[in-house]
Amino acid sequence: MLTGVHFLLTYACNYECDHCFLYCGPRAKGTFRLAQVREVLDEAEKLGTVTAVYYEGGEAFLYYPLLVEGLRLAREHGFDTGVVTNCYWATAVEDAELWLGPVRDAGVTDLLFSDDEFHNPASGESPAHRASEAARALGLPAGSIRIEAPTAKPPADEKGEPVVGGGTLFKGRAVEKLTEGLPAQPPDGFTACEHEELLAPKRVHVDSFGHVHVCQGVSMGNMWETPLSRLVSEYDATAHPICGPLSRGGPVELAREYGVELDAEFVDECHYCYEVRRALIDRFPQYLAPRQVYGLEED
Repeated sequence: MLTGVHFLLTYACNYECDHCFLYCGPRAKGTFRLAQVREVLDEAEKLGTVTAVYYEGGEAFLYYPLLVEGLRLAREHGFDTGVVTNCYWATAVEDAELWLGPVRDAGVTDLLFSDDEFHNPASGESPAHRASEAARALGLPAGSIRIEAPTAKPPADEKGEPVVGGGTLFKGRAVEKLTEGLPAQPPDGFTACEHEELLAPKRVHVDSFGHVHVCQGVSMGNMWETPLSRLVSEYDATAHPICGPLSRGGPVELAREYGVELDAEFVDECHYCYEVRRALIDRFPQYLAPRQVYGLEED
């Protein structure tokens, strides 16, 4: 049962993090218009199961008036609301309060601040720390998102293989920037999707192009062509050309069904799945979209 709708309010970001699985950055295209935000919220309400709406990116605070109005409209629809941000705007605690005051007044119920070496590599006080202090002063709930750079850790026993730790998902720019030097293996054992609930998603990400992401870069369809409420209510993972094979046997089955052969080894199932999907993108442009989250230029 779908309970969460997450807006990718924009793919644009003032950062260009190595671990970003959406290839966000200053040159990334795609930002919601206010009318589109209203349409998504109306459709989410029609479903009758959605309880929470989040605004993410890219960096949602780059389009601050749209973010604040989006929060207000979501609360007007009766949804709990949240924002994920890198806190670039928190140059001082006092200034951070200026940014967060209207967000509070718009009814935000959850804030998540990126606070790791990808976003704040310098030692000392980070923007996320200043934002957290400002949130406390305003009585706002706030949490941190911390992702470590991937590293190869020794196996639990002498017979095992090294384990990759850190929490990075190997898709998007992370595949390009962070896989080198990590232990890899043949893909034969990658027979399940470990990170997404493909059969019955509890949340989807929606972008300004209309793509409704079950996993980032895997769309159940385009809501500017088919209304979100209909897409979700009619979604059948087993009949979906990408989610079907993945639900039956993971990325191994996806590659087998479409004859994808990649002469390489991979860090994990997510890494392999991403590369198989990238190989299939021209065959399934409606479902593997947008191209820029695969590091490819739009046609």
